[in-house]
Amino acid sequence: MIIRRLDDVAKTSVDMEGVKGITKQLVLGSEDGVPHFSFRVFTLEPGGHSPHHSHEVEHLNFILSGRGALMDGDGNLNPIEAGEFAFVAPHDVHQFRNTGDEPFVFICAVPREYE
Repeated sequence: MIIRRLDDVAKTSVDMEGVKGITKQLVLGSEDGVPHFSFRVFTLEPGGHSPHHSHEVEHLNFILSGRGALMDGDGNLNPIEAGEFAFVAPHDVHQFRNTGDEPFVFICAVPREYE
Protein backbone atom coordinates (compact mmCIF):
# COMPACT_ATOMS: atom_id res chain seq x y z
CA MET A 1 0.00 0.00 0.00
CA ILE A 2 1.22 3.51 -0.81
CA ILE A 3 -0.12 6.73 0.68
CA ARG A 4 1.43 9.93 -0.57
CA ARG A 5 0.67 13.64 -0.22
CA LEU A 6 0.77 15.69 -3.41
CA ASP A 7 2.77 18.39 -1.60
CA ASP A 8 5.53 15.84 -1.02
CA VAL A 9 5.99 15.06 -4.75
CA ALA A 10 8.63 17.04 -6.64
CA LYS A 11 7.51 19.27 -9.51
CA THR A 12 9.42 19.12 -12.77
CA SER A 13 9.08 21.54 -15.68
CA VAL A 14 7.57 20.11 -18.84
CA ASP A 15 10.04 21.14 -21.54
CA MET A 16 8.86 20.12 -24.99
CA GLU A 17 7.71 21.77 -28.19
CA GLY A 18 4.27 23.39 -27.91
CA VAL A 19 4.30 23.60 -24.10
CA LYS A 20 4.05 26.81 -22.11
CA GLY A 21 4.06 27.17 -18.32
CA ILE A 22 3.53 23.57 -17.17
CA THR A 23 4.92 21.54 -14.31
CA LYS A 24 4.35 17.82 -13.71
CA GLN A 25 4.30 15.69 -10.60
CA LEU A 26 4.49 11.91 -11.02
CA VAL A 27 2.45 10.92 -7.98
CA LEU A 28 2.28 7.16 -8.58
CA GLY A 29 3.96 5.19 -11.34
CA SER A 30 6.25 2.40 -12.38
CA GLU A 31 8.94 3.19 -9.78
CA ASP A 32 6.28 2.57 -7.11
CA GLY A 33 5.41 -0.82 -8.56
CA VAL A 34 2.03 0.34 -9.84
CA PRO A 35 1.09 -2.37 -12.36
CA HIS A 36 -1.14 -0.63 -14.92
CA PHE A 37 -1.72 3.14 -14.62
CA SER A 38 0.32 6.18 -13.64
CA PHE A 39 -1.15 9.19 -11.87
CA ARG A 40 0.38 12.48 -12.91
CA VAL A 41 -0.62 15.95 -11.74
CA PHE A 42 -0.11 18.84 -14.13
CA THR A 43 -0.14 22.50 -13.13
CA LEU A 44 -0.64 25.05 -15.90
CA GLU A 45 0.17 28.62 -14.98
CA PRO A 46 -2.15 31.39 -16.27
CA GLY A 47 -1.74 31.45 -20.06
CA GLY A 48 -0.10 28.00 -19.98
CA HIS A 49 -0.94 25.17 -22.34
CA SER A 50 0.02 21.68 -23.45
CA PRO A 51 0.89 20.91 -27.08
CA HIS A 52 -1.99 20.32 -29.51
CA HIS A 53 -1.34 16.61 -29.93
CA SER A 54 -2.66 13.05 -29.73
CA HIS A 55 -1.59 9.76 -28.16
CA GLU A 56 -2.13 6.07 -28.81
CA VAL A 57 -3.69 5.64 -25.36
CA GLU A 58 -6.58 7.06 -23.36
CA HIS A 59 -6.18 9.78 -20.71
CA LEU A 60 -8.46 9.98 -17.68
CA ASN A 61 -8.45 13.47 -16.16
CA PHE A 62 -9.89 15.11 -13.04
CA ILE A 63 -9.65 18.87 -12.54
CA LEU A 64 -8.46 19.72 -9.02
CA SER A 65 -8.47 23.51 -9.21
CA GLY A 66 -8.75 26.45 -11.56
CA ARG A 67 -10.45 26.96 -14.90
CA GLY A 68 -9.33 25.93 -18.31
CA ALA A 69 -10.35 24.54 -21.65
CA LEU A 70 -9.79 21.31 -23.47
CA MET A 71 -9.30 22.09 -27.16
CA ASP A 72 -10.35 19.40 -29.63
CA GLY A 73 -8.91 18.53 -33.02
CA ASP A 74 -11.08 21.17 -34.74
CA GLY A 75 -9.83 23.96 -32.48
CA ASN A 76 -13.01 24.15 -30.37
CA LEU A 77 -12.40 25.21 -26.78
CA ASN A 78 -14.46 23.15 -24.34
CA PRO A 79 -14.53 24.84 -20.90
CA ILE A 80 -13.56 22.70 -17.92
CA GLU A 81 -13.17 23.56 -14.25
CA ALA A 82 -12.51 22.16 -10.78
CA GLY A 83 -14.61 19.11 -9.96
CA GLU A 84 -15.07 17.96 -13.55
CA PHE A 85 -13.74 14.88 -15.31
CA ALA A 86 -12.50 14.65 -18.89
CA PHE A 87 -11.85 11.56 -20.99
CA VAL A 88 -9.50 11.83 -23.96
CA ALA A 89 -9.83 8.76 -26.19
CA PRO A 90 -6.88 7.21 -28.02
CA HIS A 91 -5.85 9.29 -31.06
CA ASP A 92 -8.08 12.27 -30.08
CA VAL A 93 -6.23 15.49 -30.85
CA HIS A 94 -6.37 17.66 -27.73
CA GLN A 95 -4.76 20.51 -25.84
CA PHE A 96 -5.23 21.66 -22.25
CA ARG A 97 -5.24 25.44 -21.74
CA ASN A 98 -5.39 27.57 -18.63
CA THR A 99 -8.04 30.21 -19.32
CA GLY A 100 -8.17 31.61 -15.78
CA ASP A 101 -6.16 33.88 -13.50
CA GLU A 102 -4.89 31.15 -11.18
CA PRO A 103 -3.10 27.83 -11.69
CA PHE A 104 -5.12 25.16 -13.51
CA VAL A 105 -4.34 21.82 -11.86
CA PHE A 106 -5.48 18.37 -12.94
CA ILE A 107 -4.80 14.69 -12.43
CA CYS A 108 -4.04 12.74 -15.59
CA ALA A 109 -4.07 8.94 -15.44
CA VAL A 110 -2.42 7.07 -18.30
CA PRO A 111 -1.17 3.54 -18.88
CA ARG A 112 2.06 3.16 -16.94
CA GLU A 113 4.34 3.00 -19.96
CA TYR A 114 3.33 6.58 -20.91
CA GLU A 115 4.48 8.25 -17.69
